[in-house]
Amino acid sequence: MNARPQGHRPTLEDVARQSGASRSTVSRVINGSPRVSPAVVERVRSAVAELGFVPNQAARSLVTRRNNAIAVVVTEPQNRLFVDPFFDRHLRGIRRELVQQGAQLVLLLIEEPDDYPRVGNFLGGRHVDGALLFSLRVDDPLPETVDRMGLPAVFGGRPLPGPQHHGHRYTYVDADNRGGAAEAVRHLLAQGRAHIATITGPLNQAAAIDRLDGYRDVLPDGPPHLIAEGDFTVQGGADAMRQLLDRSPGLDAVFAASDLMARGALRTLKEHGRSVPDDVAVIGFDDLPPLEETGEPLLTTVHQDIEGMGRLMARLLFQRIQATDDASGTRTGHRPHPVITPTHLVLRETA
Repeated sequence: MNARPQGHRPTLEDVARQSGASRSTVSRVINGSPRVSPAVVERVRSAVAELGFVPNQAARSLVTRRNNAIAVVVTEPQNRLFVDPFFDRHLRGIRRELVQQGAQLVLLLIEEPDDYPRVGNFLGGRHVDGALLFSLRVDDPLPETVDRMGLPAVFGGRPLPGPQHHGHRYTYVDADNRGGAAEAVRHLLAQGRAHIATITGPLNQAAAIDRLDGYRDVLPDGPPHLIAEGDFTVQGGADAMRQLLDRSPGLDAVFAASDLMARGALRTLKEHGRSVPDDVAVIGFDDLPPLEETGEPLLTTVHQDIEGMGRLMARLLFQRIQATDDASGTRTGHRPHPVITPTHLVLRETA
Protein backbone atom coordinates (compact mmCIF):
# COMPACT_ATOMS: atom_id res chain seq x y z
CA MET A 1 0.00 0.00 0.00
CA ASN A 2 1.28 3.47 -0.90
CA ALA A 3 1.69 5.79 2.09
CA ARG A 4 0.29 9.30 1.80
CA PRO A 5 0.63 12.31 4.11
CA GLN A 6 -1.93 12.70 6.87
CA GLY A 7 -4.75 15.00 5.74
CA HIS A 8 -3.96 14.38 2.08
CA ARG A 9 -7.09 14.23 -0.05
CA PRO A 10 -6.86 11.32 -2.52
CA THR A 11 -6.65 12.34 -6.17
CA LEU A 12 -7.21 10.62 -9.49
CA GLU A 13 -3.45 10.09 -9.68
CA ASP A 14 -3.52 8.27 -6.32
CA VAL A 15 -6.30 6.00 -7.55
CA ALA A 16 -4.38 5.38 -10.79
CA ARG A 17 -1.23 4.35 -8.89
CA GLN A 18 -3.21 2.17 -6.47
CA SER A 19 -5.14 0.39 -9.23
CA GLY A 20 -2.37 0.17 -11.82
CA ALA A 21 -4.58 1.90 -14.39
CA SER A 22 -3.97 5.12 -16.26
CA ARG A 23 -5.46 8.40 -15.05
CA SER A 24 -7.75 8.55 -18.11
CA THR A 25 -8.99 5.01 -17.46
CA VAL A 26 -9.75 5.88 -13.84
CA SER A 27 -11.67 8.93 -15.06
CA ARG A 28 -13.72 6.81 -17.46
CA VAL A 29 -14.61 4.35 -14.70
CA ILE A 30 -15.67 7.10 -12.30
CA ASN A 31 -17.79 8.76 -14.99
CA GLY A 32 -19.54 5.49 -15.84
CA SER A 33 -18.07 4.87 -19.28
CA PRO A 34 -18.83 1.38 -20.65
CA ARG A 35 -15.51 1.30 -22.55
CA VAL A 36 -13.54 -0.29 -19.70
CA SER A 37 -13.14 -4.02 -19.04
CA PRO A 38 -14.93 -5.42 -15.95
CA ALA A 39 -11.60 -6.48 -14.40
CA VAL A 40 -10.18 -2.96 -14.62
CA VAL A 41 -13.44 -1.48 -13.32
CA GLU A 42 -13.21 -3.74 -10.29
CA ARG A 43 -9.59 -2.74 -9.61
CA VAL A 44 -10.41 0.95 -9.85
CA ARG A 45 -13.45 0.65 -7.61
CA SER A 46 -11.42 -1.25 -5.02
CA ALA A 47 -8.76 1.49 -5.07
CA VAL A 48 -11.45 4.19 -4.74
CA ALA A 49 -12.93 2.43 -1.71
CA GLU A 50 -9.54 1.77 -0.10
CA LEU A 51 -8.30 5.33 -0.54
CA GLY A 52 -11.60 6.97 0.30
CA PHE A 53 -11.53 8.92 -2.96
CA VAL A 54 -14.45 11.34 -3.47
CA PRO A 55 -14.83 12.80 -6.99
CA ASN A 56 -14.86 16.57 -7.27
CA GLN A 57 -18.43 17.15 -8.43
CA ALA A 58 -17.76 20.60 -9.82
CA ALA A 59 -14.84 19.37 -11.91
CA ARG A 60 -16.79 16.33 -12.96
CA SER A 61 -19.67 18.51 -14.15
CA LEU A 62 -17.27 20.48 -16.34
CA VAL A 63 -16.28 17.28 -18.11
CA THR A 64 -19.68 15.57 -18.35
CA ARG A 65 -21.82 18.73 -18.53
CA ARG A 66 -24.09 16.95 -16.07
CA ASN A 67 -25.46 18.25 -12.78
CA ASN A 68 -26.96 14.90 -11.71
CA ALA A 69 -30.16 16.77 -10.90
CA ILE A 70 -33.63 16.52 -12.45
CA ALA A 71 -36.35 19.15 -12.11
CA VAL A 72 -39.91 18.05 -11.41
CA VAL A 73 -42.20 20.94 -12.33
CA VAL A 74 -45.79 20.74 -11.06
CA THR A 75 -48.43 23.29 -12.00
CA GLU A 76 -50.49 22.90 -8.84
CA PRO A 77 -50.88 24.77 -5.53
CA GLN A 78 -48.63 23.53 -2.76
CA ASN A 79 -51.52 22.59 -0.50
CA ARG A 80 -52.86 20.18 -3.11
CA LEU A 81 -49.52 18.65 -4.02
CA PHE A 82 -48.81 17.44 -0.48
CA VAL A 83 -52.28 16.06 0.31
CA ASP A 84 -53.18 14.38 -2.98
CA PRO A 85 -51.96 10.75 -2.97
CA PHE A 86 -51.83 10.79 -6.77
CA PHE A 87 -48.81 13.12 -6.69
CA ASP A 88 -47.28 11.21 -3.78
CA ARG A 89 -47.30 8.01 -5.83
CA HIS A 90 -45.98 9.73 -8.95
CA LEU A 91 -43.11 11.35 -7.03
CA ARG A 92 -42.32 8.07 -5.29
CA GLY A 93 -41.86 6.35 -8.65
CA ILE A 94 -39.73 9.19 -9.99
CA ARG A 95 -37.55 9.28 -6.90
CA ARG A 96 -36.90 5.54 -7.00
CA GLU A 97 -35.67 5.77 -10.57
CA LEU A 98 -33.54 8.83 -9.80
CA VAL A 99 -31.91 7.05 -6.85
CA GLN A 100 -30.87 4.22 -9.16
CA GLN A 101 -29.34 6.78 -11.53
CA GLY A 102 -27.57 8.70 -8.73
CA ALA A 103 -29.52 11.88 -9.45
CA GLN A 104 -31.22 14.42 -7.20
CA LEU A 105 -34.82 15.61 -7.48
CA VAL A 106 -35.44 19.36 -7.57
CA LEU A 107 -39.13 20.20 -7.01
CA LEU A 108 -40.48 23.39 -8.64
CA LEU A 109 -44.08 24.53 -8.15
CA ILE A 110 -46.08 26.83 -10.39
CA GLU A 111 -49.00 28.29 -8.46
CA GLU A 112 -49.44 31.67 -10.16
CA PRO A 113 -48.71 33.11 -13.63
CA ASP A 114 -45.73 35.01 -12.21
CA ASP A 115 -44.10 31.67 -11.38
CA TYR A 116 -43.57 30.79 -15.06
CA PRO A 117 -40.68 33.22 -15.72
CA ARG A 118 -39.05 32.29 -12.39
CA VAL A 119 -39.15 28.57 -13.20
CA GLY A 120 -38.11 29.26 -16.80
CA ASN A 121 -35.06 31.21 -15.64
CA PHE A 122 -34.06 28.38 -13.32
CA LEU A 123 -34.38 25.75 -16.04
CA GLY A 124 -32.52 27.96 -18.50
CA GLY A 125 -29.66 28.36 -16.02
CA ARG A 126 -28.60 24.73 -16.63
CA HIS A 127 -28.95 23.80 -12.99
CA VAL A 128 -30.59 20.51 -14.01
CA ASP A 129 -30.01 17.92 -16.73
CA GLY A 130 -33.67 17.59 -17.67
CA ALA A 131 -37.23 18.18 -16.51
CA LEU A 132 -40.36 16.18 -15.75
CA LEU A 133 -43.50 18.30 -16.04
CA PHE A 134 -47.01 17.69 -14.65
CA SER A 135 -50.51 19.16 -14.68
CA LEU A 136 -50.19 21.18 -17.87
CA ARG A 137 -53.08 23.47 -18.78
CA VAL A 138 -54.48 24.54 -22.13
CA ASP A 139 -51.88 26.69 -23.94
CA ASP A 140 -49.39 26.12 -21.13
CA PRO A 141 -46.07 27.83 -22.04
CA LEU A 142 -43.88 25.14 -20.46
CA PRO A 143 -43.63 22.82 -23.51
CA GLU A 144 -42.48 25.69 -25.71
CA THR A 145 -40.15 26.96 -22.97
CA VAL A 146 -38.21 23.72 -22.54
CA ASP A 147 -38.22 23.13 -26.30
CA ARG A 148 -36.67 26.53 -26.95
CA MET A 149 -33.98 25.83 -24.35
CA GLY A 150 -33.18 22.43 -25.80
CA LEU A 151 -33.67 20.97 -22.31
CA PRO A 152 -34.59 17.25 -22.37
CA ALA A 153 -38.10 16.90 -20.97
CA VAL A 154 -40.83 14.31 -20.47
CA PHE A 155 -44.41 15.25 -19.66
CA GLY A 156 -46.77 13.60 -17.21
CA GLY A 157 -49.95 13.59 -19.26
CA ARG A 158 -50.63 14.57 -22.84
CA PRO A 159 -49.61 18.16 -23.63
CA LEU A 160 -52.64 19.92 -25.05
CA PRO A 161 -52.16 21.31 -28.56
CA GLY A 162 -51.62 25.03 -28.80
CA PRO A 163 -50.31 27.49 -31.37
CA GLN A 164 -47.05 27.91 -29.43
CA HIS A 165 -46.18 24.22 -29.86
CA HIS A 166 -45.36 24.68 -33.57
CA GLY A 167 -46.40 21.11 -34.40
CA HIS A 168 -43.73 19.49 -32.21
CA ARG A 169 -44.25 16.01 -30.84
CA TYR A 170 -43.41 15.73 -27.17
CA THR A 171 -42.47 12.68 -25.14
CA TYR A 172 -45.13 12.03 -22.54
CA VAL A 173 -46.41 9.24 -20.32
CA ASP A 174 -50.13 8.90 -19.72
CA ALA A 175 -52.82 6.36 -19.00
CA ASP A 176 -55.55 5.56 -21.50
CA ASN A 177 -57.85 8.09 -19.87
CA ARG A 178 -60.48 7.97 -22.59
CA GLY A 179 -60.58 4.18 -22.78
CA GLY A 180 -60.65 3.80 -19.00
CA ALA A 181 -63.56 6.23 -18.65
CA ALA A 182 -65.50 4.45 -21.38
CA GLU A 183 -64.92 1.14 -19.64
CA ALA A 184 -66.27 2.56 -16.38
CA VAL A 185 -69.46 3.85 -18.04
CA ARG A 186 -70.01 0.55 -19.87
CA HIS A 187 -69.70 -1.21 -16.51
CA LEU A 188 -72.46 0.99 -15.08
CA LEU A 189 -74.69 0.30 -18.09
CA ALA A 190 -74.11 -3.44 -17.64
CA GLN A 191 -75.43 -3.08 -14.08
CA GLY A 192 -78.68 -1.72 -15.47
CA ARG A 193 -78.09 1.94 -14.59
CA ALA A 194 -80.16 4.25 -16.79
CA HIS A 195 -79.30 7.79 -15.63
CA ILE A 196 -75.51 8.00 -15.47
CA ALA A 197 -73.91 11.30 -14.53
CA THR A 198 -70.26 12.30 -14.58
CA ILE A 199 -68.08 14.63 -12.52
CA THR A 200 -65.24 15.88 -14.70
CA GLY A 201 -61.89 17.29 -13.73
CA PRO A 202 -61.00 20.87 -14.69
CA LEU A 203 -61.59 21.05 -18.42
CA ASN A 204 -58.37 22.93 -19.13
CA GLN A 205 -56.40 19.70 -18.48
CA ALA A 206 -55.97 16.82 -20.91
CA ALA A 207 -56.84 14.03 -18.45
CA ALA A 208 -60.18 15.67 -17.63
CA ILE A 209 -60.98 16.28 -21.29
CA ASP A 210 -60.08 12.71 -22.26
CA ARG A 211 -62.14 11.18 -19.45
CA LEU A 212 -65.16 13.28 -20.42
CA ASP A 213 -64.68 12.18 -24.03
CA GLY A 214 -64.68 8.55 -22.85
CA TYR A 215 -67.99 9.13 -21.06
CA ARG A 216 -69.44 10.69 -24.21
CA ASP A 217 -68.13 7.84 -26.38
CA VAL A 218 -70.52 5.51 -24.55
CA LEU A 219 -73.32 8.03 -23.94
CA PRO A 220 -73.18 10.37 -26.95
CA ASP A 221 -76.75 11.55 -26.33
CA GLY A 222 -76.31 12.09 -22.60
CA PRO A 223 -78.03 15.30 -21.45
CA PRO A 224 -75.80 18.20 -20.37
CA HIS A 225 -77.44 18.40 -16.95
CA LEU A 226 -75.79 15.06 -16.06
CA ILE A 227 -72.32 16.59 -16.47
CA ALA A 228 -70.76 18.69 -13.69
CA GLU A 229 -67.21 20.04 -13.58
CA GLY A 230 -65.02 19.37 -10.54
CA ASP A 231 -61.38 20.05 -9.74
CA PHE A 232 -59.86 16.65 -8.84
CA THR A 233 -60.36 17.32 -5.09
CA VAL A 234 -62.68 15.82 -2.49
CA GLN A 235 -64.46 19.14 -1.97
CA GLY A 236 -64.81 19.67 -5.71
CA GLY A 237 -66.44 16.25 -6.03
CA ALA A 238 -68.82 16.96 -3.15
CA ASP A 239 -69.88 20.30 -4.66
CA ALA A 240 -70.37 18.83 -8.13
CA MET A 241 -72.48 16.00 -6.69
CA ARG A 242 -74.79 18.56 -5.08
CA GLN A 243 -75.21 20.26 -8.44
CA LEU A 244 -76.07 16.95 -10.09
CA LEU A 245 -78.65 16.04 -7.46
CA ASP A 246 -80.28 19.45 -7.79
CA ARG A 247 -80.49 19.11 -11.57
CA SER A 248 -81.37 15.40 -11.75
CA PRO A 249 -82.69 13.91 -8.47
CA GLY A 250 -83.42 10.62 -10.26
CA LEU A 251 -79.82 9.85 -11.31
CA ASP A 252 -78.76 6.32 -10.41
CA ALA A 253 -75.00 6.29 -11.20
CA VAL A 254 -72.00 8.61 -11.24
CA PHE A 255 -68.62 8.26 -12.93
CA ALA A 256 -66.19 10.61 -11.18
CA ALA A 257 -63.00 11.41 -13.10
CA SER A 258 -60.83 10.85 -9.99
CA ASP A 259 -61.04 8.86 -6.77
CA LEU A 260 -60.83 12.01 -4.66
CA MET A 261 -63.88 13.47 -6.40
CA ALA A 262 -65.66 10.13 -6.03
CA ARG A 263 -65.01 10.29 -2.27
CA GLY A 264 -66.55 13.74 -2.20
CA ALA A 265 -69.54 12.46 -4.16
CA LEU A 266 -70.02 9.64 -1.64
CA ARG A 267 -70.14 12.15 1.22
CA THR A 268 -72.77 14.27 -0.52
CA LEU A 269 -74.88 11.23 -1.36
CA LYS A 270 -74.77 10.17 2.28
CA GLU A 271 -75.85 13.66 3.36
CA HIS A 272 -78.83 13.39 1.00
CA GLY A 273 -79.84 9.98 2.30
CA ARG A 274 -78.85 8.08 -0.86
CA SER A 275 -77.58 4.55 -0.39
CA VAL A 276 -74.48 3.48 -2.33
CA PRO A 277 -74.60 1.35 -4.43
CA ASP A 278 -78.31 0.51 -4.02
CA ASP A 279 -79.67 3.95 -4.93
CA VAL A 280 -76.64 5.38 -6.73
CA ALA A 281 -73.59 3.51 -8.03
CA VAL A 282 -70.27 5.41 -7.96
CA ILE A 283 -67.08 4.71 -9.92
CA GLY A 284 -63.82 6.65 -9.57
CA PHE A 285 -60.55 6.73 -11.49
CA ASP A 286 -56.95 6.23 -10.22
CA ASP A 287 -57.20 3.33 -7.72
CA LEU A 288 -55.91 5.41 -4.81
CA PRO A 289 -56.03 4.22 -1.20
CA PRO A 290 -58.66 5.84 1.05
CA LEU A 291 -57.39 9.00 2.72
CA GLU A 292 -58.87 8.00 6.05
CA GLU A 293 -61.13 5.49 7.76
CA THR A 294 -64.54 7.10 7.24
CA GLY A 295 -66.91 4.17 7.19
CA GLU A 296 -67.76 5.00 3.57
CA PRO A 297 -68.34 2.09 1.16
CA LEU A 298 -65.31 0.85 -0.68
CA LEU A 299 -64.95 2.37 -4.10
CA THR A 300 -65.12 0.79 -7.53
CA THR A 301 -62.37 2.45 -9.55
CA VAL A 302 -60.34 2.38 -12.75
CA HIS A 303 -56.79 1.30 -11.99
CA GLN A 304 -53.68 2.98 -13.37
CA ASP A 305 -50.10 2.25 -12.32
CA ILE A 306 -49.26 5.75 -11.05
CA GLU A 307 -45.93 4.88 -9.47
CA GLY A 308 -44.94 2.87 -12.52
CA MET A 309 -45.72 5.83 -14.77
CA GLY A 310 -43.45 8.00 -12.61
CA ARG A 311 -40.61 5.53 -13.00
CA LEU A 312 -41.20 5.30 -16.74
CA MET A 313 -41.12 9.10 -17.07
CA ALA A 314 -37.75 9.26 -15.33
CA ARG A 315 -36.37 6.36 -17.36
CA LEU A 316 -37.42 7.99 -20.64
CA LEU A 317 -35.90 11.28 -19.55
CA PHE A 318 -32.51 9.69 -18.88
CA GLN A 319 -32.70 8.09 -22.33
CA ARG A 320 -33.40 11.49 -23.87
CA ILE A 321 -30.51 13.08 -21.99
CA GLN A 322 -28.12 10.35 -23.12
CA ALA A 323 -29.36 10.42 -26.72
CA THR A 324 -28.97 14.19 -26.92
CA ASP A 325 -25.46 14.03 -25.46
CA ASP A 326 -24.45 11.24 -27.83
CA ALA A 327 -25.82 13.10 -30.84
CA SER A 328 -24.25 16.49 -30.34
CA GLY A 329 -22.23 16.65 -27.14
CA THR A 330 -24.56 19.42 -25.97
CA ARG A 331 -28.18 19.72 -24.92
CA THR A 332 -29.38 22.05 -27.64
CA GLY A 333 -31.99 21.51 -30.31
CA HIS A 334 -35.20 19.49 -30.35
CA ARG A 335 -35.47 15.97 -31.63
CA PRO A 336 -38.96 14.47 -31.99
CA HIS A 337 -39.66 11.41 -29.86
CA PRO A 338 -42.54 8.97 -30.03
CA VAL A 339 -45.49 9.29 -27.71
CA ILE A 340 -45.56 6.69 -24.95
CA THR A 341 -49.01 5.68 -23.69
CA PRO A 342 -49.30 2.80 -21.20
CA THR A 343 -52.80 1.29 -21.42
CA HIS A 344 -52.79 -1.20 -18.55
CA LEU A 345 -56.17 -0.28 -17.13
CA VAL A 346 -58.35 -2.64 -15.11
CA LEU A 347 -61.77 -1.89 -13.69
CA ARG A 348 -61.28 -3.15 -10.15
CA GLU A 349 -64.38 -3.89 -8.09
CA THR A 350 -63.62 -3.37 -4.40
CA ALA A 351 -67.14 -3.29 -3.03
